[in-house]
Amino acid sequence: MKNAVNQRMLMETKKALKTLCFWVGLAIAFNIGIYIFMGRDHALEFFGGYIIEQSLSLDNLFVFLLIFEGFAIKPQYQKRILSYGIFGAIVLRLIFIVLGVAIVNKFHWILYVFGIILIVSGIKMFFKKEESTDYKNSIFFKGLKKIIPVTDELAGEKFFVRKNKILHATPLFAILVIIEGSDVLFAIDSIPAIFSITTNPFLVYTSNIFAILGLRAMYFLLQKLHNKFEYVKYGVALILVFTGIKLGILFFHIEISLGVSLAVIFLTLILSIIFSMIKTSKK
Repeated sequence: MKNAVNQRMLMETKKALKTLCFWVGLAIAFNIGIYIFMGRDHALEFFGGYIIEQSLSLDNLFVFLLIFEGFAIKPQYQKRILSYGIFGAIVLRLIFIVLGVAIVNKFHWILYVFGIILIVSGIKMFFKKEESTDYKNSIFFKGLKKIIPVTDELAGEKFFVRKNKILHATPLFAILVIIEGSDVLFAIDSIPAIFSITTNPFLVYTSNIFAILGLRAMYFLLQKLHNKFEYVKYGVALILVFTGIKLGILFFHIEISLGVSLAVIFLTLILSIIFSMIKTSKK
């Protein structure tokens, strides 16, 4: 029985890895197209935005994992929530990016504010202790309950059910609201971080979308291997601080080149993964 469970987990992990490789490969192919039709600099900007979004997504997915665990949601129900969540994230990011670019173009000084926000977020993430969070007491869950009653039990994959002719939301819909609400908060970090690489709306949005499209596969891969990435959050925190500093020092007319920025971000992420795997192998 135990061997059958292990075999199934291995197959699920391989499937998630193959799906993630497909989306990463598609992003690489798209970036090659940018290189051909838009030039080297724009291709590097897309790559930088994609790497930043993927690295920040790793930490975001840990939060999603805790949300599902907090509500004791089985994997078969998680897939539907993540699919809807990804679609919602695509729409929300478009709105945030269009607004963000418009604000930056009109008020250039807002980049310095973004820099401060990123530095503060990175420092808080670096020193934040791991602790369980009761997401049933989150502002998004409480807000939903004021609008519509929420059932205590699931109703299959349904988001809504009727009880005594009154429409109720199920815990699945409540989790979707929490995840979408969390994505809004994550966007406060991720979009300003990409602005440290480029403010081209096409590149910012497409790099975001290609990173988001692989989130579901990345989540199920992380679900199996999350104990092996203990130091990734510190790498993500350092990336936030670095991008914040990169934006902040523009005030003093100091600019870190795109090549150096990409090297720092990529190496920070890779080293955090390597150190995590080394620590895991020693346990």
